[in-house]
Amino acid sequence: MKLQRMNRRALTLGALAVSGALALTACGSDDTGTKGSGSNSAAATGASDIKCDDAKGQLLADGSSAQKNAIDAWVKNFTQACNGVQVNYKGSGSGAGITAFTQGTVAFAGSDSALKPEEVEASKKVCTGGQGIDLPMVAGPIAVAYNLSGVEDLVLDAPTMAKIFDGKIKKWNDAAIAKLNPDAKLPDLQIQPYHRSDESGTTDNFTKYLIAAAPNDWKYEGGKAWQAKGGQSASGSSGVAQGVKQTNGAIGYMELSYAKDGLGTVALNTGAAAPVKASSDGATKAVAAAKVVGTGNDLALKLDYTTKAEGAYPITLVTYEIACDKGNKADTLPATKAFLRYLASEQGQGILSGIDYAPIPDSVITKVRTTIEGLS
Repeated sequence: MKLQRMNRRALTLGALAVSGALALTACGSDDTGTKGSGSNSAAATGASDIKCDDAKGQLLADGSSAQKNAIDAWVKNFTQACNGVQVNYKGSGSGAGITAFTQGTVAFAGSDSALKPEEVEASKKVCTGGQGIDLPMVAGPIAVAYNLSGVEDLVLDAPTMAKIFDGKIKKWNDAAIAKLNPDAKLPDLQIQPYHRSDESGTTDNFTKYLIAAAPNDWKYEGGKAWQAKGGQSASGSSGVAQGVKQTNGAIGYMELSYAKDGLGTVALNTGAAAPVKASSDGATKAVAAAKVVGTGNDLALKLDYTTKAEGAYPITLVTYEIACDKGNKADTLPATKAFLRYLASEQGQGILSGIDYAPIPDSVITKVRTTIEGLS
C-alpha cells in the first residue's frame, strides 16, 4: 500500500511538471512562433533587429485603409519587440487621416496620395518650425475585383473599364467586353459597379489611371472623392470588397490584399504582349519607374499610369506615412521614429510581398530611411 501511494504521488508530480512546462511554453510564445518577453523580444520574421530606443506609451495614427493589413502585420512585430509601446492605427481613410494629422490628434497619418499644397500649409500649425512630409512606405496594386459566376479570367482595358464605372456599359455581355474575352461565356446580366463612399487615396489613384489611360472616356477631374454618377458605394476597401462578394455581377476596385475569398481579379490589357494581373511584382515594376517630385525632405512620387512595360501593373498606389519633418510632439517622437524606422527597414519591407503588397524600391527607401533619422 505504501509503495502504491508513493507511485501515485510520483505520477502526480510528473503530470504537474509537464503541465507547468506547457504553461511556460504557452506564456513564452504565440501562433507566430515568437518566444520570450521584454523590450527586445520579437517575432521570428526578423523583428529581433527592431530598435526600440526610448519608445514608450501610446502611438495614435489614422489614414489609408489600403495599408491597413500591412500596418497590422507591422504593429504585431513591432509591439512584440517594443512592448512598452501601443500602436493604434484606425485606418479610416486617407482623407480622415490627413484631417486628423493637420488637427494634431495623431502622431502620423497614412495617405495614398501625397499632401496637397493647402494640406502642407495646414500642417505647419501642428509642426512647430516645420511641416508635414510624405514618406513612401508601401506600394500595392489596386485590383479590379469582380464576382461573376462562370467567368474565371476576365480581361479589360482602360476605355472599357471607364465606361463600366461611368455606367455607359451596363451588361456583362456587352460587345466591348466580349471582344476582349472571346472565349468567355459572358452572361446577360446587369453590371453592379462598386466605388468608395468615403474620401480615399485608393479612389484618387484608380481615377488617375482612368484619366491617364482612357482620357476620352473618363471626363472627371479625379481626386479622393468619387465623382461619377450611379453605381453602389461602400466605406473603406473592406466595405467595397464585401459588397462585391455579396453581389453576383458586381465589380469594384480595392487593394489586392482585399481581393480574396472567391473574387476574381481583372487582367489589364495595357498594350504589353500579355494582359497583366494585379501582383506585388507588377506593382514594384511600376513604382521602380516613378520619379521623386517632392522637394526637400518630401519624397512624393509621380507614377506612370500609361506604362506598357512587360509585367508592370499600372493601377498601383504608393501609401505615404505623413509626419512632421520638424516640430513633432516630444512625447511621441521616440515611438514615431522607432516605428517608422522599422517600417522602412529591410525587415519591415521584407514582409510586404508575402501579404499582397509591394516593397518600395531601394533607390527610394534608402532616402526614406535617412529622412526618418532626421525627424525632430
